[in-house]
Amino acid sequence: MKDISNEIKTACISVAEINIELHEELIPLYTKEVFASIKGGVQLAVKNAFSILPEVYPTIIDAIEVLDTLEGTCLKFTVTVKAIHKDNLDSEAMLGASVAAITLSKMLETTHAGVAIGAVKILKSKSALQGFKRMFPSNLKAAVIVCSDTISEGKKEDKAGKAIIEKLKESSVEITHYEVIPDEKDSIAEKALELSKTNNLLIYTGGTGLSFRDVTPEALAPLLERNIPGIEEAIRSYGQERMPFAMLSRSVAGTIGNCLVLALPGSTNGARESMDAIFPHVLHVFKILRGQSHD
Repeated sequence: MKDISNEIKTACISVAEINIELHEELIPLYTKEVFASIKGGVQLAVKNAFSILPEVYPTIIDAIEVLDTLEGTCLKFTVTVKAIHKDNLDSEAMLGASVAAITLSKMLETTHAGVAIGAVKILKSKSALQGFKRMFPSNLKAAVIVCSDTISEGKKEDKAGKAIIEKLKESSVEITHYEVIPDEKDSIAEKALELSKTNNLLIYTGGTGLSFRDVTPEALAPLLERNIPGIEEAIRSYGQERMPFAMLSRSVAGTIGNCLVLALPGSTNGARESMDAIFPHVLHVFKILRGQSHD
């Protein structure tokens, strides 16, 4: 099965449809009682899809809607599935529609070959990031600063900064500057004032813990014109689900002019998971900073 452990949960919806041609003699047999049984079968199928189909993940289904439309001899079933999930719900919806048609065929079973089942198709699919249109502008530029005494002294290799750069490249963000500096409050602040003028995004990694040398938040706080608490909350919430010490991180997010400034943990996993928590959707901020709407 594909790995979705780093995906975020979003409101997912899938709508599937299937058409069935009925012999005229069978139409009177399609009653409310038959439809009620079909709905029950669809609900069971959707809820248990993960135990039947490969590549389908268990989830708590929030809504299952089954609609029927009879036009002449054509009966159409539409199945809508909703859940807060990491993956799409297309398989669940298609399975539900297929079970609706099969259940109908079984319940109207006669000596006539009076039921012709058509192909099932997806009418709507929205899931995780796949269902969202690109909500951020292109041609974004970023600078990455690693705050670490040991790395700046050459005693340790930087991996956190490189993990951040890798994620930025996946989001088509151009890296204009990469530098390692010691945990010095003045140096951190100077870089923020300098690089925020020429970049859309400035990301620090390191110095967000609770040791006496961790001063990145203190260096940046006086410079930030507007804090964005939601970004900080998203980072810690995502991390806490994976590592119980994430609550101790003092990650910071805010703006200097039109530059988004982030201060992320210095550990490789902490930096990578922080990026996974908010990218690429955090880049939507630049559309808003440019005066465009959320839609």
